[in-house]
Amino acid sequence: MFKLKKLFAIVLVSVLLLGCAGIGTTPLKDLNDNPKEFAGKEVTVHGTVTNTIKIGQLSGYTLIDEEGHGIRVSSASLPAEGKEITITGMFVQDSLFGYYIQVPD
Repeated sequence: MFKLKKLFAIVLVSVLLLGCAGIGTTPLKDLNDNPKEFAGKEVTVHGTVTNTIKIGQLSGYTLIDEEGHGIRVSSASLPAEGKEITITGMFVQDSLFGYYIQVPD
């Protein structure tokens, strides 16, 4: 009986942790649909890392959510492609790159 309760507790905690991923984040669709509303503000987003790039001092990646919406992220550290992450950074606009999230180093 004790083993069953322990197994249930482990499964319950795992489900809760997985279910919390992305809670309290700004949907990427909202950033893409209304970028001026978020410009200059700190945002927290959740998604899967794709398209990592590092060219000299310029480095970053694209973050894609479950619905296929994406946003560019500028960051000195590059997480592994395919990794699901939550990040917080400043949503900024640049004349060359458009809107993106600048993650502090």
